[in-house]
Amino acid sequence: MVTPNHTFPRAEYEGRLARLQAALRAAGDDALLAFMPETVTWTTGYFTRGYTSFQMAIVPADGTPTIVCRDVSEYYVDSTCVFPDRVLWSDSDVPVAVGVEAIRRRLGPAPRLAVEMAAWPLSVARFEALREGLPGAHFRDAGRMATDLRLIKSPAEIALQRRAARAAEAGMQAACDTIAAGISERELAAEICAAMVRGGSDLPGPGVLSSGERAFHLHGGYSDRVLARGDIVQVETTPNVRHYHARFMRPFRVAEASDADHRTVETLIALQDAALAEVRPGVPATLPDGILREGVLSAGLREQYTNKTFYSVGLLLQPSGGEPLEAHPGATWSFAEGMTFHSYVLARGFGMSETIAVTASGFERLTGFPRRLFVSAR
Repeated sequence: MVTPNHTFPRAEYEGRLARLQAALRAAGDDALLAFMPETVTWTTGYFTRGYTSFQMAIVPADGTPTIVCRDVSEYYVDSTCVFPDRVLWSDSDVPVAVGVEAIRRRLGPAPRLAVEMAAWPLSVARFEALREGLPGAHFRDAGRMATDLRLIKSPAEIALQRRAARAAEAGMQAACDTIAAGISERELAAEICAAMVRGGSDLPGPGVLSSGERAFHLHGGYSDRVLARGDIVQVETTPNVRHYHARFMRPFRVAEASDADHRTVETLIALQDAALAEVRPGVPATLPDGILREGVLSAGLREQYTNKTFYSVGLLLQPSGGEPLEAHPGATWSFAEGMTFHSYVLARGFGMSETIAVTASGFERLTGFPRRLFVSAR
């Protein structure tokens, strides 16, 4: 007896499948070969921690998907996938050959196939094996066909991101309670991660955690370094609930901070508030991006600002850190209701960020932690 463990009701997956199949039919495809783990999970519900093994979803233009995966994951197909068809390979098989035969069984020897060629699990060798096994098939790059559909979240998806935001706040509170001179980054990370897991996160994180000179550089991870009086500590908490993410950053000083430090952070907060005030459906991404980017440069806080200011987050499976919708000076997209973003601004080692959801008239800040420079008591 397998207990169902579906993240959403079947109707949610059926709606997603219908939208994806409409895109396939419009493109003249017989099926999508989904190799991106997020696409497989979003479309079918199927999830296993073993997604690094060969797996794919065959999503026909009509009918229900077929999961191809390792046989030891059958329990997870039974418990998480809302569609029943599956083809299993064992460790004595050639996995791609099993996949080729599954495609042939579902679609015949000469199907028109859209393939997620940018998916990291699809190596050149695997793709060449698919082509050799199906010489009569026509292959084309599916591009962002499925990914773009994921950019607009349903209310149920955003509800999971709100839960992740509560776990993120628990982690940040642990940072506030722990940071002090003499504490190591490793000890700090342990407290943050424990708080997020207890707060509902399915993975510990913590996200960016760096101090000293590394606080001035993005994507720092924790080390054995011991915090010293006057250090900047950059903390980002990155939990997820059912693989749906929310995250945010806050800046810290250990025991002491100058008036200039406080002014810098207050300037960053004011710029981010001004940028977020412009977020609503139909607004070009370049408008709030420009407010942040040009504001930081005009204030003399950075000599150049090359990184993105908003990027879409939602259903993310490692190693993916974000969805491919990003705000920068060359962006051509506009905000739409149901999109969710991590928006951040960085200068002089201080970072301030939020996860937001775009609403019908503006935005909702999913992360609700106080916005200021935190200075530890010791």
